Amino acid sequence: MIAIQKPTQKNILISSLMVGLLAALAGCEKKADDVTVSTKTASSVAIDAPAIIAPVTCDGTAPAGDLIPVRVDAANTTRTEPGLYEGPVWINDSLYFSDFVFSTGFPSRIQKLDATGAVTTVIEDSGSNGLAVDNNGLLVAGTHKYKSLSRFDPATGARTSVAEQYNGNVFNSPNDIAIAKDGTIYFTDPGFQREAAPGGQEKTGVYRVATDGSVTLVDDTITNPNGIALSPAEDVLYVNGGGEQGLLRAYPIVNGVPQAGKDLVTGLSIPDGMAVDCKGNIYLTEHIANQLRVYNPAGEQIAQATTDANLTNAAFGGVEGKTLYLTGAGSLWKIELAITGSAY
Repeated sequence: MIAIQKPTQKNILISSLMVGLLAALAGCEKKADDVTVSTKTASSVAIDAPAIIAPVTCDGTAPAGDLIPVRVDAANTTRTEPGLYEGPVWINDSLYFSDFVFSTGFPSRIQKLDATGAVTTVIEDSGSNGLAVDNNGLLVAGTHKYKSLSRFDPATGARTSVAEQYNGNVFNSPNDIAIAKDGTIYFTDPGFQREAAPGGQEKTGVYRVATDGSVTLVDDTITNPNGIALSPAEDVLYVNGGGEQGLLRAYPIVNGVPQAGKDLVTGLSIPDGMAVDCKGNIYLTEHIANQLRVYNPAGEQIAQATTDANLTNAAFGGVEGKTLYLTGAGSLWKIELAITGSAY
């Protein structure tokens, strides 16, 4: 049994003072956060409601000009058939990524590059493409093998289903993923690995999975939508796609729901995965062009890099969170930057 002490006059006074102090501090923090959000909003996207608040701290300076990717030789593919690395995500002290080949069913496994530089296979038959990490440290994957979103425990490899269908049909081949702080998931569903399993949607699309598991369509007007990312304040959703006539589209998020999108950048050549730094700059890969482009939130290019193989995706990681990792055709590169960013 726990003895309950009767509150004294002194305790009541102290409690009242603490409540007042905490309320005052909360008000100060809100004002600081409001200023941060207003400076990070993309100039070409109108936001009509308060954004979800991002952290007030942002460590570093955005890149400019030509960047130099360095190949991570230890991660060079050991496969004898062609394929791609995809979906890099930094968890704790390691980089996880999908490794799939182009043969029937697009067999895929999840690999891990650890702090020692060693590469090991974490999940042998994941059937995965894009990866993300949820609030519990679990991998969320676009799985073409199951034509669904899946959740994997990286320690055991155990899989559970997150979203299996929309309007009674399975998806085409879920590709890239973005997860909001409240657990809302956004993902793209192009047709690149549609033949991995039977069925699919009539169109390629962008979807939102609410925290209760319900799935809604965000946009089905982009041909093969590919990369997807959230702004640091989670007030803008970015999606690219469109193949050779590629584009980057921005959707203002109001009360947690994406609104009509506006094209932020056009003229891209097969845009692929993306990452976002803490100042809202967008790191966009162009697949066949072997090129990384960096745009500020207004859609102006501020930096670029080229690699010696096809590019698929990008993610921040490393000890300080300032290493940009790039995945591609059986290859992994890194660029040391002076700014932190998204882990996938």
